[in-house]
Amino acid sequence: MNLMGIIILGLIALTALFAFIDSLLFYFIGFITLVLALLSIRIIFEYQKGVLFTFGRYIKLLEPGINFIIPVAQSLSIVDLRLNVSDVPAQSPITKDNVSVRVDAVIYFRIMKKHAHYSIIKVERYRDAISQLAQTTMRNVIGEMTLDEVLSNRDQASKKIQAIVDKASDPWGIKVEAVELKHVELPDSMKTIMAKAAEAERIKRAAIIKASGEAQAAEVVSKAAGIISGVEGGLNLRTLQELDNIASDASNEVVFFVPLDTIRAVEGYNKEEKKK
Repeated sequence: MNLMGIIILGLIALTALFAFIDSLLFYFIGFITLVLALLSIRIIFEYQKGVLFTFGRYIKLLEPGINFIIPVAQSLSIVDLRLNVSDVPAQSPITKDNVSVRVDAVIYFRIMKKHAHYSIIKVERYRDAISQLAQTTMRNVIGEMTLDEVLSNRDQASKKIQAIVDKASDPWGIKVEAVELKHVELPDSMKTIMAKAAEAERIKRAAIIKASGEAQAAEVVSKAAGIISGVEGGLNLRTLQELDNIASDASNEVVFFVPLDTIRAVEGYNKEEKKK
């Protein structure tokens, strides 16, 4: 093979090599483009909001649906707008009258749509922040109330905790819907004291009711006695009536004093018999 032939074969080989390289480059570029296209697609559900950042700066909120971002240059944080239910760990505050109680609660809150980005920008781990805030507030509120107020006015305490936590969390874009005290546990010594106090109160009410009944009965008996004393022979009639009631049972043995009026009536009857 002459020199010309070698040159021609070399040119053909170089052309084939460049064509092969160009095809690999084309497929590589196509693959990278497909990956970037897939990475740029973001789906946001109806109960969510998207917080878009470009090179670390907040840009805007993205609505539910399909959204596109620029990979690497932009990042997206998803915020859940549904109602969050969080348990507030049990606390052991001391009431205003120096009684230690154990109280736990549950808090209901949600992120506001218009300020969803605040929960990302203004606070780190907003759920932990809300829980810690609720714990501190609950201790402070219970500490300002007496034990009787805590036991009888749970709703008032819950609303006060809700108002304080809601105001403090407003800069975070969070709305506190409700706070409910689940359980108030008393020390065993206090339970015993309260049980004794409740028993004494019941005995007091029973004594008052009994005394009131006796007073009413005495008033009625007094009226009856006045009526009987105002009628001639009324006492004898009442005595005979009671004897009739007692005599209904043959097993009863009755010893009673005979009124003088009854004896006098008999004496008069005997005298009339003798005259005849």
